[in-house]
Amino acid sequence: MRLKGLRPSRNIEDRRRSGGAGRGVGIGGAGLLVVLAIGYFTGIDVTPLLEGGQGGSVQTAPRDLSPEEQRAADFSARVLGSTEQVWSAILPAQADIAYTPPVLVLFSGVTRSPCGGASGATGPFYCPADRKAYLDTEFFATLGRDLGARGDFAAAYVIAHEVAHHIQNELGILGAVSEARQGSTEARANALTVRLELQADCLSGVWASAVDDLLEPGDIDEALNAARRIGDDHLQRQAGRVPQPHTFTHGTSEQRSRWFARGYDRGQMGDCDTFAADRL
Repeated sequence: MRLKGLRPSRNIEDRRRSGGAGRGVGIGGAGLLVVLAIGYFTGIDVTPLLEGGQGGSVQTAPRDLSPEEQRAADFSARVLGSTEQVWSAILPAQADIAYTPPVLVLFSGVTRSPCGGASGATGPFYCPADRKAYLDTEFFATLGRDLGARGDFAAAYVIAHEVAHHIQNELGILGAVSEARQGSTEARANALTVRLELQADCLSGVWASAVDDLLEPGDIDEALNAARRIGDDHLQRQAGRVPQPHTFTHGTSEQRSRWFARGYDRGQMGDCDTFAADRL
């Protein structure tokens, strides 16, 4: 992805320099993948697992950022800037509402949000309570090293997906789904969440379609591969489990890649209505 010369967003809140919760005991290889899967499927805060079960976070002194961390911040700011340009044009044109961009919080290890504890183990997420997306930039390395989704556009897709959840929040979709989930069976609640996540994948594809002039050969393949690598069925197999569709909360690998491709091919928000789709 050609990001040089692209205006970086100012809507970045970088918490990585400040003292606070540290990483605790490191987990590598298959162990990290299992912990990732636990957080991904259940939505629980797996921070204690990453801290070796010591029941608390390690306080660290303010620190300088490494060159790699600086590059990750610049990359994130430029990708976020591209989403601001795209949605500031598309949302008024296709949904007749003005776009108010989210803030992207960069953190290291563990931080806090109004939606609960934010941990690099559970991956990036969007909190509708403060309209902020949360990202431990170490997740970029995890994405390539442990999940097999390599490439800068795979990382960009992750940010675009969280921004897509912000779009859903702006449209009132997140609130409607949250209300519908209340009182539903677990299977029904999960099914609604799958439709929400697949719609975010499709909206990410709409963003990718709008930044087509920034793409390099292979970029879309990187995004499609990332979508497949974080499908519920693939992650459950990687964690040594037999895929159980009633527990899915994000969609299968095939569904995630197909809905992203749909958004990219058509470039229209109206084609991302997963809630009206008979077949996901």
